[in-house]
Amino acid sequence: MDKNVLYRSIPKVDILLEKDEIKAVISEYGHEIVMDIIREETDRLRLLIAEADSETGLKSKIDNLTDTIVNEVKNLFKPKVRKVINGTGTILHTNLGRAPITRTQAELLKDIVCGYSNLEYNLELGKRGERYSHFEKLLCRITGAEAAMVVNNNAAAVMLILSTMAKGGEVVVSRGELIEIGGKFRIPDVMEQSGAKLVEIGTTNKTHLSDYEEAVTEDTKAFLKVHTSNYSIVGFTQSVTASELKPLAEDKGLPIIEDLGSGVLIDLAKFGLTHEPTVQEAIEAGVDVVCFSGDKLLGGPQAGIIIGKKKYINMMKKNQLTRALRVDKFTVTALELVLLSYLNEEKAISEIPVLKMISETYDSVKERAGRLADIIRDKCKHAEITIEDCESQVGGGSLPLERIKSVSVVIKPKNISVTSLEEIMHHSRPAIVARTAEDAIWMDVRTLLDEDFETIGSLFGGVL
Repeated sequence: MDKNVLYRSIPKVDILLEKDEIKAVISEYGHEIVMDIIREETDRLRLLIAEADSETGLKSKIDNLTDTIVNEVKNLFKPKVRKVINGTGTILHTNLGRAPITRTQAELLKDIVCGYSNLEYNLELGKRGERYSHFEKLLCRITGAEAAMVVNNNAAAVMLILSTMAKGGEVVVSRGELIEIGGKFRIPDVMEQSGAKLVEIGTTNKTHLSDYEEAVTEDTKAFLKVHTSNYSIVGFTQSVTASELKPLAEDKGLPIIEDLGSGVLIDLAKFGLTHEPTVQEAIEAGVDVVCFSGDKLLGGPQAGIIIGKKKYINMMKKNQLTRALRVDKFTVTALELVLLSYLNEEKAISEIPVLKMISETYDSVKERAGRLADIIRDKCKHAEITIEDCESQVGGGSLPLERIKSVSVVIKPKNISVTSLEEIMHHSRPAIVARTAEDAIWMDVRTLLDEDFETIGSLFGGVL
């Protein structure tokens, strides 16, 4: 292999600039950015040649350099965040953005965020207002709390609460509740950042009321309860509920803080799932401050929602951390729209996508699976299409042991491998993500929207 010949065969910049394809992208995207890509791609080719042991593939890369440059320029200007069709059966898929909102809510959101809004302007008084005012009364009405505010996620909510109520003091927590909430973010670490000192009590599987009582010192600022929404300890266990802890808290003059994690507002037991403690139950038990996520079982945007006693919420609103953790107009608007549905429970179940998916019956999912299978069969000539029972899961760190009976459309390709088909699915627009098993693609219909059926059919039809 003569590397010098290969180096000399890379087109010079002035020659590349004379090509019609390059002129076209310069006209559309600008000379400077195209020149940057040209330099990057020619430098990459030289590096490949320098490291290569044979000419295999190098001549082809050099011959296709113009196309590569054009594609790289165009890809640079394409948004990297794009729509994904979720066929995994995981309703709250953390990697796919968790809870979706409805198209109706998105349309209303568009009207607000495409212009100006009264985000922090009181139209009645004609002066500056508070961004929390758009949803605070809604949250209080739905949950029974005295006051409410919102920050950008639930980890931030925990940090703000502890920084406000316990900075420099001790917070008593059961060892069985020292959870990791994902991405190696752990309750002890969040607490350390807040400036509060962790006091562990009990054991992993058992904590008694007496453990709380014996841990109280003159430096104790609060009791912290953390709902283990992303795992479950079973067997020889015991824990202390907030209602059981309340008399001791009142006797010691200490507030109870509870991190519910998912933060469900509707009892999921009515859908055949294990009862998940509701936000309303925490308030009724006398918890002073409760926090939970907005984009999990609530079914809204990413947010850390804080509700509870007015005196504590007012203190948090004045904390300097609040400005760093505050939510923007997108979150404020989307959260208000989702909460409006919760004023009527039946409306919430029928409108909020997460609740619709959780509550959809097996028969309904099976009927929709039949329709999708028919669409795919009509368009695919080189695949075996069947309908099979499967199990969905809630996901997102919620109800870790729960499985929901569901139905998948199973696509077994005849002309390409499952691996190749999956790669095509991931690179399509919109992308499709599903499960693979038994040398086939499994599309769990519970997490699919009817409006995407034709798109799914067209994708598979074009390949199979």
